[in-house]
This record gives sequence, structure tokens and C-alpha cells, in this order.
Amino acid sequence: MSAENLDDTAAPLIEHLAELRTRILISLGAFVVAMVACYAVWQPVFNFLTRPICHALADRGQQCGLYLIKLQEGFFVAVNISFLGGFALSFPIIAWQLWRFVAPGLYRNEKQAFLPFLLASPVMFFVGATFAYYGVLPMAFRFFLSFQQGDLAAANELASIGFQGSVQEYLSLTTKFVLAFGICFQLPVLLTLMGKAGLVSAAALSGVRKYAIVVILLVAAIATPPDVISQMMLFCAVYPLFEVSIQLVKRIEKKREARMRAEGTWFDEDEDE
Repeated sequence: MSAENLDDTAAPLIEHLAELRTRILISLGAFVVAMVACYAVWQPVFNFLTRPICHALADRGQQCGLYLIKLQEGFFVAVNISFLGGFALSFPIIAWQLWRFVAPGLYRNEKQAFLPFLLASPVMFFVGATFAYYGVLPMAFRFFLSFQQGDLAAANELASIGFQGSVQEYLSLTTKFVLAFGICFQLPVLLTLMGKAGLVSAAALSGVRKYAIVVILLVAAIATPPDVISQMMLFCAVYPLFEVSIQLVKRIEKKREARMRAEGTWFDEDEDE
């Protein structure tokens, strides 16, 4: 290869790297700004996240209170909230920068498959997170609090068991629930994208249904705390999404077949045999 050819191939590479750097810097700047904004309001956000446990305690006639077990615990809670909130707020900008970078190198059909994924992904995450916050957390907390006994402030012959929660542990548990459901609700988006790209078929997904049940149960056991209620709720929420994904992929296949038949490029294996 001549020196001129090397220069021709190196120039586009340098341009792509420069563009990638620009996209990364814009995304990073948006994340930092959003993170600082969330840090300024971390207490209202934390108060919103504590509503499920406060309502569960109020139903039992108990006061809602969490403790700073470690001196630095409050600061790290504020940092964790600002980090997660900053990423959530800046995700549209990050996704847009990702799209601007990869879109020029995609074919028209690839753009049609990838762009809906970027739009549907945050929507499905929000649906899963909302379901976890309003549906799963209240039930899970009532279940956890049911193991209390006696009164910590009174003299008892038996050992009292009462809730004295850590601020950081509570935030970790709550965000784990929310993230687990939000991520698992990405299943139809992912499978639909793979179906549109021709990587999976409705028949193949139907054939692995029994294995999918086992995998979803394992994911539910790993993603949620070790109580049967939250695991089964995650399974009951995710498995219907798997069935919905099969129907969405089947619909995509029918549209693809109709288009290819109209173009005269459809190959029917039964007719060939």
C-alpha cells in the first residue's frame, strides 16, 4: 500500500476519533451538570424514596426513622443519589450523542431498528421502575417488617426485634429493586431489536420457552433480595413481557414476509421441497 493510500485511510480514522471525543465530552459534561443539579436536591429525592418504608411503618403504628451508622454515610448517600439521578437526567443527551455518532454508518433498515430502541428503552425502564416503586416495594417492606416482635423501648422477657434501618442500606435496597425491575423491563425492547435484525425468530423464542422460565426465575432470585414475594413479582412481571416479545417478533416477521413477497424476493422452503 502506498503512502498516499495510508494517508487516505488515516484521515477518516482521525476524523472519527475526533468526533468520538467530542461526543464523549458533550455526554460527560451533561452528566456532570445533571449530577451537580441532583446533588443540590438529594434530600427531596431521598425523602421521595423513603415514602414506601414510611407508609409501611405507619401502617404498623411505628415512627419512620433511619440512622447514620457511619459518620460519612450521609455524604455517600448524597453522592449515590446524585450519581444515579445525574445519569437518568443526562441519558437523553447521552443517547442522542450516541445516535449522532453511529447513525452515519448505518443502513436505512438498521436506523429504523436502532432508533426505536433508543426511544423505547428509557420508557420501558421508567415503567419497570414505577412498577417496582408503587407495586413491589410496599409489599416487600410489609413482608420484611412482619418479622419484628416486642417493643424495643419496653422491658420484655423475650428479645425484642425492631427495625432500626441504616440510611445507606435502605438506599441500596431500594435502588436495587428499582434498577432490577427497570433493567428486566428492557426484555421486549432487546428481543424486538434482535428480531428486527434477524438474530432471533418467533419460532425459536417459542421453542426455548421452558428454558426462558428457568432463566427468568434465576435472574429474579439474583436481582431481588432473598424473599419469595419480590422474586415471584419480578417473575410475574417479566415472563408476560417475554410472551409479548414473541408476538412482537412474529409481527415483524409477517411484515418482512409481506414486503419480500411484494418485491419477489421471498424464498418459501416448503415450495422448494
